[in-house]
Amino acid sequence: MKKIALGLAALGLVLASPAFAALKVGDKAPAFHLPAATDGVVSTFSIKDALKKGPVVVYFYPKAFTGGCSLEAHQFSEAIPEFQAHNVSVIGISTDDITTLQKFSKESCQGKFPVGSDTKAKVTSAYDAKMGAMNMSNRISYIIGTDGKVAFVHDDGDAATHVSTLLTAVKAMK
Repeated sequence: MKKIALGLAALGLVLASPAFAALKVGDKAPAFHLPAATDGVVSTFSIKDALKKGPVVVYFYPKAFTGGCSLEAHQFSEAIPEFQAHNVSVIGISTDDITTLQKFSKESCQGKFPVGSDTKAKVTSAYDAKMGAMNMSNRISYIIGTDGKVAFVHDDGDAATHVSTLLTAVKAMK
C-alpha cells in the first residue's frame, strides 16, 4: 500500500512539474490540424485557418476530467468573452480520444471553445509539450501571433495560473 501511495505521490509531482518548453518567443509555431470537439460537435481545427482571424491561444493539458484540467477548462470557458474581445481564439489540446473530448467540451469547456484530440502526441511533441515518455501532455500554454510565431509562453504546472496569465499577456500585446 505504501508503494502505491508513493507512486501516486510521484505521479502528482510529475503532473505538477513545469515542462521546460523548447519553443521560445519568436519561434515559428508548428502548423497542425486536429479533430476537435466544441460543445460535443466534432470538426477539424486548423491553426493556419484560425490565425487568419487573429492570434490563437494553444494550451496543452494532461487529461480530461481530472481536477486541474477541468478547473483550467472551466476558467477558459468563463474567460472566452475577454479573449474574443481581443480577437483571440483558444484551443485546448490533450492526448485524449475524441469521444472523451466530446463530453469534456460540453461539460468542462461549457461548449465555448474547441478541444483537440492528439492521441499519438504528434502536435504535443512538436510543441515540446509531451510529458516525458508518457503519452500525455504537460500543462503549457502558448499565444501564437498572426505571423505564425510564438508571441508568449506560459510553462507552469499550476492549472490555476494559465488563464489569468494569458489574459494579461493578450492585453499587453496591443
